[in-house]
Amino acid sequence: MAGLDLIVSGGTIVSPEGRRRADIGVRDGRIASIGNLDTSAGTVVDAHGLLVMPGGVDTHVHLMDPGNSAREDFPSGTAAASAAGVTTIVEHTHAHPVRTVADLEAKTRYLDERSHVDFGLAAHAWPGEEHQVAELWAAGVTFFKVFTCTTHGVPGHSAAALRDHLAASTQVGAVSLLHCEDESLTASAEAVLRLEGRADFGLLTQWRNRDAELVAVAVAALLVRRTGARATIAHVSNQDAAGYLLAERRRGALLAAEACPQYFLLREDEVHVHGALRKFTPPARARINDDELQMWQLLRSGTLTHMSSDHAPSTLEQKHDGDVWSVPFGLPGLDSTFAILLDAAARGHLSYEDVARVYSETPAKTYGLWPRKGRIAPGADADLALVDPAAVRMIRNQDVLSKAAWTPFDGRTVNGRVVKTFLRGALIAKDGRPTAARTGRFIVGAGAVPDRR
Repeated sequence: MAGLDLIVSGGTIVSPEGRRRADIGVRDGRIASIGNLDTSAGTVVDAHGLLVMPGGVDTHVHLMDPGNSAREDFPSGTAAASAAGVTTIVEHTHAHPVRTVADLEAKTRYLDERSHVDFGLAAHAWPGEEHQVAELWAAGVTFFKVFTCTTHGVPGHSAAALRDHLAASTQVGAVSLLHCEDESLTASAEAVLRLEGRADFGLLTQWRNRDAELVAVAVAALLVRRTGARATIAHVSNQDAAGYLLAERRRGALLAAEACPQYFLLREDEVHVHGALRKFTPPARARINDDELQMWQLLRSGTLTHMSSDHAPSTLEQKHDGDVWSVPFGLPGLDSTFAILLDAAARGHLSYEDVARVYSETPAKTYGLWPRKGRIAPGADADLALVDPAAVRMIRNQDVLSKAAWTPFDGRTVNGRVVKTFLRGALIAKDGRPTAARTGRFIVGAGAVPDRR
């Protein structure tokens, strides 16, 4: 086949269906052919001994850009993504939320040439503003972020407001990502804890408690089914919450369930030692190793449908500038999520095929990025992560590319390493370092009207 720009030669291609050793030919940024390619190309990359995986698709990312980007911005956050093997993100910042079409247009203009990877943008749903759903969906947002409790300055939806939003979404086929914690329960717990004069970080699990998550998950899942909407429950933290989602899915709910590494590897009692560095919400729920094993099984079985980082970084200085009530929620995660999944495969919690499913294919399908993203097949974008499965390394704070400059997994030894990342056939990272070029493009959402594509 003449005229190829790139051949990735001799690697083992991984898909959710299995593995096969084959060459990949790329032309004009897309995969042109797969097989035994006896031809020339502008560039040939030797991938013998490597796994060739679809680039990661991380659909829950906060980069704080535009606005005050002291915590993170697109250049640093997407540099971390590219080095880790992630080629597509969906981003939304709580500090400067997209609420109108004008907001979306201004943000896309601002982000021109600021991203190392391709990106979609989510809008924030605001109680009482469900009339914005149709316009924003037609303008090209990827999904709507909805809170059921006031967090990060974004107001929470009551059950009635959530139903109204989901009903409006159903009318146009829009997708929502639902943060589920019941406002009445978190507010009541906060009032009691403040009255008691509590200021220790151990209060976090009582403030953002399990019942608050379970009540909100149960109500949201029921409303998703009743309205016929399409939605994902964000950062499902424990087995009980996953059970409610599975039950409603079996009743017909169009409901995905997002997992995040912190709910597998971090333990509930770590907040007593690490304080602000374990302030995220919902907080860690795993108490014993069996909790972690059950979460991996839920991910492998598909009860938890896909993995995201929920990358919401702050620097160490920002995390220590205040008390338990005032320091920011959130953890950095783009640097580490793919690495943790590769290690899970090496340790037998998942297969490499599962990794391709939960961090590429399923998120791409869930949010309308498929078939261009999330797969290795002719016609798809040539977004590839070349992985050395035999490499062993330690996750370290000093290697973090995010502005956070730390990771909750510092000191953890992991198996497997992304050695090269390609975006639309161009090398964007090698051996853990991004290239200088910022060639990421805005991906117009699935609901966009033709003149916006």
